Amino acid sequence: MTVTNGILDTVLLLALPASGKSEVRKYMAQLSARECGEDFHMGPTVQLDDFPYVHVMRCIDEELQKRGHERVYFQSSERPFLDPKDWGTLIALINEDHADLLAKRIHEPKSAAAHLFQRLDNASKAVGAKPRLAGVAADMKAAIADALEAECRKMLDEKNENSSTDLSGKTTVIEFARGGAHASTLPLKAPFGYQYSLACLSDEILRKAKILYVWVTPEESRRKNQARANPNDPGSILHHGVPIEVMMNDYGCDDMEWLEKNSDRPGTVTIRTHGRTYHLPIARFDNRIDKTSFIRDDRSVWKPADVEAVHEGLKGALTRLANYRAE
Repeated sequence: MTVTNGILDTVLLLALPASGKSEVRKYMAQLSARECGEDFHMGPTVQLDDFPYVHVMRCIDEELQKRGHERVYFQSSERPFLDPKDWGTLIALINEDHADLLAKRIHEPKSAAAHLFQRLDNASKAVGAKPRLAGVAADMKAAIADALEAECRKMLDEKNENSSTDLSGKTTVIEFARGGAHASTLPLKAPFGYQYSLACLSDEILRKAKILYVWVTPEESRRKNQARANPNDPGSILHHGVPIEVMMNDYGCDDMEWLEKNSDRPGTVTIRTHGRTYHLPIARFDNRIDKTSFIRDDRSVWKPADVEAVHEGLKGALTRLANYRAE
């Protein structure tokens, strides 16, 4: 069952970039456990997110380029993936994080960066992409590992803290954004869009997952992305900006509405993978008229009317998820 004692087990928090996913997480984090449980059917949350992996992949490319080596993940600092199958690489990393979470598996490597580099290569191979770092000379890879060790160590510490958590009564929130090029014909072709990435999720995730979709238009996503971007804090969950070419080519549209309309069970998204058919319940938090940007400000300046709009919108969507029963 997805709901245990009224608490949602696993929520996939999905939307285009800058749609309000991270603000929703921040809002929930400042509520009491009682409010989250009674209004949102959420226990204390354990967070999994693929953005930190995107950030470190870009950092690896920057360090390679500084040393005269070609980039291995992105066409440039402002352009999309060299190999779009890396959308699957990111999901393979999420699957591993989730498996470690369930197994309470802690990793204590000598070098957090070298450990992550190997994970990146393994995840790439898992989805049929080339293991890029395996082709980098050992001395250069060691130099890049030294340069990124502090950042990778912080990521690993956070991952280990998650993995040591008792999951009883908690809700696992898995966040990612997917899409395709502006004006694409639907359904989006793999490896773009939610249909591909959802099918890459592990059986352990899909068996319990329900989708909270933060609904904005691509145009609003681009506007909010520009508004939130802080070039001095590129690794920030709340303040990172996505380059405009990536916004147009990877997030110019998404396929969530198509998936919901073409599902063979109302109120769900149908995903066929691992030899099974999954019907993932879905509810939308309507953020087409911006309800969430204020959350990035200090709580002392939040307006009661803004707080109520977010709270009631989330309450309605999450209650629909918690109450979903297959017909």
